[in-house]
Amino acid sequence: MKAFVFPGQGSQYVGMGKELNAQSNLAGLLFRQANEVLGFDITSIMFAGTDEQLKETKVTQPAVFLDSVIAASCLDEDFKKSMMAGHSLGEFSALVVSGALAFEDGLKLVAARANAMQKACEQNPGTMAAIIGLEDAKVEEICEEVTKGGKVVVPANYNCPGQLVISGSIDGVNEACEKMKAAGAKRALVLNVGGAFHSPLMQPAKDELAEAIENMHFSAPKCPVFQNVDAKAHTNPEEIKANLVAQLTSSVRWTESVQNMIAAGADEFVECGPGKTLRGDSSYTKSSPAPLAIRTSPGRRVELMMKTVRGR
Repeated sequence: MKAFVFPGQGSQYVGMGKELNAQSNLAGLLFRQANEVLGFDITSIMFAGTDEQLKETKVTQPAVFLDSVIAASCLDEDFKKSMMAGHSLGEFSALVVSGALAFEDGLKLVAARANAMQKACEQNPGTMAAIIGLEDAKVEEICEEVTKGGKVVVPANYNCPGQLVISGSIDGVNEACEKMKAAGAKRALVLNVGGAFHSPLMQPAKDELAEAIENMHFSAPKCPVFQNVDAKAHTNPEEIKANLVAQLTSSVRWTESVQNMIAAGADEFVECGPGKTLRGDSSYTKSSPAPLAIRTSPGRRVELMMKTVRGR
């Protein structure tokens, strides 16, 4: 069974979507619609802007969403006999492609999410760090220890076995990194990100986005969507909405999501979106406009589908 997966923020690059736009009338139509909905020419930035322009949160998140959704929409698939998951922002892409959200509604929510997160970052400055080579339980223990000391730091992204991203206040993350290196981590690398995503410091963004999500119409998806907050398959619109609200301050349980998809019968993963964030296939080239697939089997290591991602 195919599993379609969608990357989050951090997978963007200048030129993304350009070939899709040139090769598909549907892609061109959706890109033009996106410009109208957003109120600015996002396609010009995606196709031929600068790295700095593309790094702006209000641009990055809609851009990754658009590339992912449009790439999947151009496939000859009905998606009914499949399953889906998206890493952080990518969950919105999965919900649109699965039919739980209309394209325009999904784009509006992504734009609202980007703006809310940017404001939360300014209100509560924070950062994130990648921890390599330490057991999840030990990372969780150290985060709890630092938090009890009055600082904020939590596990944010469970990306693959032995690779976890933590998030929180700047002093909390720095202290946790030192403790994790002392505990035997191979690396504890503070990331160049704009805030403490998937941590309690995103509470203002969660509150703001909750109202927008609640007022948006959701339908039952045509296939199960494995959501970040619990790594379980969901088809109930109310459950999907609640999980989407919780996502901003909850951990992205990507390792468990991939394991659960394989247990549910996934033997071919198709990544829809820019870059190769979720697969890490060295044969992939940015110029390829088509989603790429990788086959697996129950006995094959799930790391095939899990790559270092910042997951915003």
